[in-house]
Amino acid sequence: PPFFLMLRPPPTSKQGVWAASAAVYNHLLNKWPFVVRSDCRGKREGLSYLGLHELKDMANTSDIKNGMVLNHNNGLWQIVEFLHVKPGKGAAFVRTKLKNIETGKVVDNTFNAGHKIDPVRIETREHTFLYNDDEGYHFMNAETYEQIRLDKHLISAPQFLKDGLNCLVVFHADEERPINCDLPSHVELEITYTEPGVKGDTATNSLKPATVDTGAEVRVPLFINNGDWIKVDTRSGDYTERIKK
Repeated sequence: PPFFLMLRPPPTSKQGVWAASAAVYNHLLNKWPFVVRSDCRGKREGLSYLGLHELKDMANTSDIKNGMVLNHNNGLWQIVEFLHVKPGKGAAFVRTKLKNIETGKVVDNTFNAGHKIDPVRIETREHTFLYNDDEGYHFMNAETYEQIRLDKHLISAPQFLKDGLNCLVVFHADEERPINCDLPSHVELEITYTEPGVKGDTATNSLKPATVDTGAEVRVPLFINNGDWIKVDTRSGDYTERIKK
């Protein structure tokens, strides 16, 4: 059945309640992800009808979820993980790990239970990496073909960017500005230089430096040679496996 957002009517209203269309509801849900959905089906008894201005004011620690972005301490922070703690003695609290959207810095932070939070609406859009120059890193929207330029510090692993690589760019939706760019978790790269491998040595616990086609340096097993293709974890920069091309 369809879902509707129930709004509080003005005092002069004789209808008692408004039912917003599903399209309007979905738009508002993107803006306020903590809005609770209700399956109305004509049953209005016992429902709480809230004004839009009240929804954002109501956001607190009970609305926290992984991936949510908050305005916090004069910056944008994404919730990486959280845990509601209710000790035997003392007040309940929420232990969180927050990642700064623009710098990538990760910190531990504790909120008192019920503490008000300020969520930010974000949108993730797929962009293709084009090139980089003195002005920054240039990407193109995969749907609209609009091009944007990003500073290096906004990109999670710029050393592994290759022409044509599809990335996810996070935008501050209300301000329409890019605030972060994530590469795929793994990329395939070609070895352009490394010391010759030892024939028959397939050990992976001994590593040597190697330069890949993006110019980055990766530690690889001894059996890897020039021209080999490898898979690299962009989150850690570690070699994962050799692949065939």
